[in-house]
Amino acid sequence: MADTLNKVRDVDIDPEGKFKYILVSIKVKDGTDNKVIVRGTKSAEYHNHIFEKVNPAMEALGLECSCLGGGKIEHNSEEKKLRVFGESTGYGKADHAVTVEKLKSVFKDYEVTME
Repeated sequence: MADTLNKVRDVDIDPEGKFKYILVSIKVKDGTDNKVIVRGTKSAEYHNHIFEKVNPAMEALGLECSCLGGGKIEHNSEEKKLRVFGESTGYGKADHAVTVEKLKSVFKDYEVTME
């Protein structure tokens, strides 16, 4: 089942703009293997809208997930910059340091900052 975790992308965010994001812990049901993923999109009016899409998709893979908090990401693909800031009213503030590390692992040639 650890292979299932590896198939889930660490980061899935919109290619441009300012949008809400959540940090999600996913794990194999009845298992100890887990990892943290970043999900963000402009289409979400609230942070829970993102979780409402992520949760069923992870359950379909046999994974459990829980939201670790949220914030906002500003993605400027032209300047290759990502800025992580803010918090979620419903889920609280995500650990932006964890988010920044995840973003840096995917967007290797970007400047990634947090406030």
